[in-house]
Amino acid sequence: MTAEAQAENRRTPLVAVVLLLTAVLTVLLIAFAWPAARSAPRDLPVAVAGPSQAVAQVQAGLEQAMPGGFEITAVADRAAAVQKIEDREVYGAIVLDPAQPEVLTASAGGPAVAQILTQLATRVSPDHPAKVTDVVPLPTDDPRGAGLAAGALPLVIGGIMAAAVLTMRVKSGSQRMLGAVGLSITGGLALGAVLQFWLGSFEGNYFANSGVIALSIAATSLTLLGLEWLFGIAGLGAGAAVMMLLGNPLSGLTSAPEMLPGGWGALGQLLPPGAAGTALRSVSFFDGAGSGQAFVVLAAWFALGLFLCGLGAMRSQRFVHGRHEASPATV
Repeated sequence: MTAEAQAENRRTPLVAVVLLLTAVLTVLLIAFAWPAARSAPRDLPVAVAGPSQAVAQVQAGLEQAMPGGFEITAVADRAAAVQKIEDREVYGAIVLDPAQPEVLTASAGGPAVAQILTQLATRVSPDHPAKVTDVVPLPTDDPRGAGLAAGALPLVIGGIMAAAVLTMRVKSGSQRMLGAVGLSITGGLALGAVLQFWLGSFEGNYFANSGVIALSIAATSLTLLGLEWLFGIAGLGAGAAVMMLLGNPLSGLTSAPEMLPGGWGALGQLLPPGAAGTALRSVSFFDGAGSGQAFVVLAAWFALGLFLCGLGAMRSQRFVHGRHEASPATV
């Protein structure tokens, strides 16, 4: 059999290629469209200030209107409700003032949630519509929060791109790690500058915002480098698929983790994109409030990346040492 015939026999049948690509497209559609299509309030934390009887009536009304949609916390007054919003313990609040009912929102914490709470203003008191106050608004240059929502994908791609390019272009494992950290720093500064100074999507300290972005890119890229070091291209591909197909659509940046179906939002917060999105909102608009878990998750992924790279380095050293021992002695 000629070489051409052998190569022809090794080629994947066209039908198999078409079916594989169809499956990939289907998975991509499900990953990105399903969370958005099934987005709805699920135990959204909301505070209610007012007499206990009135609070109970509001809670019953919300449960009837949106079963399972809200997790109500009773507070003493408007000031306590505002404090809980600024501490990121709740997304908003309803103040049952007989003279002027009020709905407090925080669009910086999630524009989609703020819109839902705004729609509740007519339900609080049908005869006397509630006033709506945005306690923590988004920047005037980006009132819909589009920049931050769109920033999830570049964060993921940045980490994947760093790992892929460094794997292809840099031979030394230690140099790859240094390159990943260096790109994370420069990428964080660059993306932070675009989002804060050009698009106006961020507020607060520029270096703090850039630091969150850098930590997210580093956590992703080092983890993928470690997986490639240990398992080759299959490890890199699997890690990239998890970050892209799970981390990005489940980040909750376009809505809120509590609005994703079936508890997937909680899983998204355990991956770098979701944790980075929460940390960015907290650092930029809430003086860091509510960012503790997000930073723990990012630090854990960063540490995991270092650990995997360390295992890869140890494996490489054993391989080189074994080759030296197996080589015949030279005279």
